[in-house]
Amino acid sequence: MAEFMTGTTPRPPGARHGGATARQTGAASVEALPRPAGADEGEGEGPEGAPDGQDAAVILERARTSFDPELRASVASLPASMCRVASYHFGWEHADGTPAAGHAGKAIRPALVLTAAEALGGPRARASAARAAAAVELVHNFTLLHDDVMDRDTTRRHRPTAWTVFGDTDAILAGDALQALALGMLAEDPHPASRAVAARLASCVVELCAGQQADSALEQRPPGEVTLPEVLAMAEAKTGALIGCACAAGALYAGAAEEEVEALDAFGRQAGLAFQLIDDVIGIWGDPGRTGKPAGADLAARKKSLPVVAALTSGTPAARELAELYARPHQEGEEERAALAVERAGGRDWAQSQAADRMAQAVQELSRAVPDPADAGGLLALAEFVTRRTS
Repeated sequence: MAEFMTGTTPRPPGARHGGATARQTGAASVEALPRPAGADEGEGEGPEGAPDGQDAAVILERARTSFDPELRASVASLPASMCRVASYHFGWEHADGTPAAGHAGKAIRPALVLTAAEALGGPRARASAARAAAAVELVHNFTLLHDDVMDRDTTRRHRPTAWTVFGDTDAILAGDALQALALGMLAEDPHPASRAVAARLASCVVELCAGQQADSALEQRPPGEVTLPEVLAMAEAKTGALIGCACAAGALYAGAAEEEVEALDAFGRQAGLAFQLIDDVIGIWGDPGRTGKPAGADLAARKKSLPVVAALTSGTPAARELAELYARPHQEGEEERAALAVERAGGRDWAQSQAADRMAQAVQELSRAVPDPADAGGLLALAEFVTRRTS
């Protein structure tokens, strides 16, 4: 597992930031995230303008148009039984194999590949990176198929998870096949950067697995024995590593220098950690109608998510109450009590403040690789999109 990024030291929930917190009542978004110099509120009529939600939506849709044909063709090459599971997981088919109108999530990671390539190498670099973008999305969905089995999650993207429909074995094997497709796609890509990206992606998968193993190990430990630094390190490995890899892959396809590649990797890791912090907030307080998951599912599963660990280590009376709840099996209907304990102990405010801090660090890393705000606008729009979302 990679060491967690140096920079802002995580403050305990009781430590104030000298002003209002980043919390927005009733939503999981982060307010007042930093913008690059020159990005004004009134600018931004397209993907290269000011980073707001509308621009991010345009970038994501444009990215899907670029990589989706490669993704679908790759999945279609699988043996029929695996293709059926994967096509269901991506939302392209119903369980009986008939066509469905869904699609493969928000496509943030492949969009980062394409946007990074364009930021450093222009439209031609972006066009050349379509296979790399599809490969990153295949790896991401390999992890989702396996995570759902390990976590016993029953819902994803508002539908039953693949393992609940086809069984553990078929879901795991389909995930394995997606990872193999990703590396095979890069091996067959004639682009000069494909070999370096394949090696980087393979290394990233090892880091992802280490992060998942650490997450599983943390779940077995008593609530009082888990620290913030180790759960942040775990979150970077599980989430930040692949987002960083996606940004670095785009830079490599643009022919960027090593220092630019590493800066974009660091940008992605910090943005990924902000993403995970907000995802954990949504896992507790998100609207089931938007998330597609039951309210308080993470608390019911006794997950040691970032807001929960921040609350448990706060030294407050609410922390003791939460520790007592976590020390016993879940009882029906106590999710609201647990969520209130996390909030009173400062876990929600801490997570959202940390997300803003991580985004500030991400912006600094981005400016090292792409100093022109106009060129960096698309990447920043995507990073802000994932930390301002509510589902």
